[in-house]
Amino acid sequence: MQTTLVAEDLSVSYKRGVVYGPLSFSADTGLTVICGPAGSGRTSLLLTLAGRMKPTAGSLTVLGEDLPRRARRVQRSTGVSGFHGIDSLEESVSVGAAIRERHAWLAPWWSFIRAVDDAEVSRVCGPVFGDIAIPAASTMIWDLDEVEMVLLRASLAMMSEPNLLFFDQVEQVHSPEARRQLWQRLGAIVAAGTPVIASAIAPDADMWAELGIDPTVLYMNQEIR
Repeated sequence: MQTTLVAEDLSVSYKRGVVYGPLSFSADTGLTVICGPAGSGRTSLLLTLAGRMKPTAGSLTVLGEDLPRRARRVQRSTGVSGFHGIDSLEESVSVGAAIRERHAWLAPWWSFIRAVDDAEVSRVCGPVFGDIAIPAASTMIWDLDEVEMVLLRASLAMMSEPNLLFFDQVEQVHSPEARRQLWQRLGAIVAAGTPVIASAIAPDADMWAELGIDPTVLYMNQEIR
């Protein structure tokens, strides 16, 4: 299977100590899940892989581009979702307004961006939501449940048609049923042709088996090849 990234002795550290690493691993075109407890450096690792954080040591190639030298290229060709403070949504706006803002961000500056109706919401969100009900354009963000919220954020990330999607903190949806729905939809994104690298506190092996998902698992305190 084709490789999407290769890391060798990758690490990030600051004056206060090591954030993560060194780690050596590769990821293929399927689903890769990075597991570790809170504070283990999972989010920082994903941001490094996505070209949003500079590694302190080691080598990293993502989608054929060397990081951090080609960080801008990697940023343009990857999507990030589920990252607190990065793709968080303003709760006082509507679903349609959030999608319109994303359209404006992706379009040339001179473009006129039309108001988003229900049909456009369905077009944008349908591939990510699958058989989960898609909210109306007029639905306020604060009225979304936790699954709808994370899937909307993933839908916004997928609007740029990334070649690789990073999804942080699967555990931000709390109930087992919500987590099952999220894993199912991440698996569907992979099945549709976009590799996904996600982070979670621990594997959901029974849930994955039920859903027919067979991810590669990386534990933060180990090397994986």
